[in-house]
Amino acid sequence: MTPTELPVAIVGAGPVGLAAAAHLVQRGIAPLILEQGASVGAALLEWGHVRVFSPWRYNIDAAARALLERSEWTAPDPDRLPTGGEIVRDYLAPLATRPEIAPHLKLGATVMAITRQGHDKASSEGRDGAPFVIRYERQGRVHRVLARAVIDASGTWSRPNPIGIDGLPVEGEREAAGLIAYGIPDVAGAERDSYAGKRVLVIGGGHSAINVALALMELQADTPGTEIHWALRRSGVERLLGGGLNDQLPERGALGLAARQAMQDGRLAMLTSFAAERIEPAAGGVVVHATLAGAPARLEFDRIVVATGFRPDLSFLSELRVALDPVVEAPPALAPLIDPNLHSCGTVPPHGIEELRHPEPGFTIVGAKSYGRAPTFLMATGYEQVRSVVAGLAGDHAAARAVHLVLPETGVCNTPSPPQTNACCGDGDAKVDGCCGGPAPTEADSCCLQDAFAKAEGRSGCGCGSAASETAAAGVRRADAFA
Repeated sequence: MTPTELPVAIVGAGPVGLAAAAHLVQRGIAPLILEQGASVGAALLEWGHVRVFSPWRYNIDAAARALLERSEWTAPDPDRLPTGGEIVRDYLAPLATRPEIAPHLKLGATVMAITRQGHDKASSEGRDGAPFVIRYERQGRVHRVLARAVIDASGTWSRPNPIGIDGLPVEGEREAAGLIAYGIPDVAGAERDSYAGKRVLVIGGGHSAINVALALMELQADTPGTEIHWALRRSGVERLLGGGLNDQLPERGALGLAARQAMQDGRLAMLTSFAAERIEPAAGGVVVHATLAGAPARLEFDRIVVATGFRPDLSFLSELRVALDPVVEAPPALAPLIDPNLHSCGTVPPHGIEELRHPEPGFTIVGAKSYGRAPTFLMATGYEQVRSVVAGLAGDHAAARAVHLVLPETGVCNTPSPPQTNACCGDGDAKVDGCCGGPAPTEADSCCLQDAFAKAEGRSGCGCGSAASETAAAGVRRADAFA
């Protein structure tokens, strides 16, 4: 078999992996899809109870849709917001049964290593012409298969970040694993008995943490004894709650607004500038020793939910020549576009094969894993990535370079702001992006988002710039009250 007759191997059968397969089929190239889970979309099923921010119109790839429309598949309402489970049930599972996809899909296949035939990482002569070798385990047996190219769409869900602010597990974290959940557990549904009436600590500053906190509030309404303590590693909550009225994905903005209201109502105990140091067992729960607002604290909880993001698994790529940014662990050309230290906007400049390229020709990382440790990935981004990558593999270089991507804005960006004064966003009519939660909605007569909230409540404004007024406006109960 010549290299061009070999399949293109895809690691992962989530939305982006199956989209890559659909684009390959559309181009007349055979895919080989290796999925570690027992089902397509296995990672999505682990948070299947969570409703995503983006409506169906953003969540179905064009090539995948074309395949599905050859069958009796009924497209979901494009304006409806699906759950993770619905994305699998109504989109990925039907796609996986298509005759163009099903024969090439292997479930329960764990990729162990990828290399070049006859070449280790240091071997250069003849390397580019050698096929890839994928070693994977399935049903207790180790298999070896050749591929002309590899698209790694394995995601990051299997590697959640630990509790430690330094990126490492804290002392006692592994020993307390039975009382710690990572990601977005179904606290108000399948796992409610583990959280109802309990004292729960949620750690994290993103939308996953907001989802968990709001679900715990649903549980709290039924079981008033449920206590919710929400720990942020930063000193403030504005970046966490920003977006709101400015967010072009309403569900995402609504999360921030709902969390803000919960703080104002005193249903959440906010712990800011939080850094866990060690965990010890206690009667039926744990004791967390931490630094809280610069002071040592000893806190007791029954359960902990860690929603601090994920990181890519690079272990099976050790024999490939992979170039990654040292900070974000994304391809070097993509990293500055998504680095959360620079910004956290929903929009990302269009990017494809050129930004995703590695020193190993024919190898590409796509989807959430291509973002490394950056948390801002959307499925629509991955669909455009694989369209570009597959076009390049097919030799259609013009199509590969002609990337187009339109994503909805979050309404908040983590970019430096000019100094603020005690007047809202500066003197006179000055408006400062990022001030008090981000710019105000365009229809509001306000200088910033927090000012819009204040005026909506009948107050004269937020008094932005004053530390005391910022705390009062956010309705945050001081962390040291719970030490």
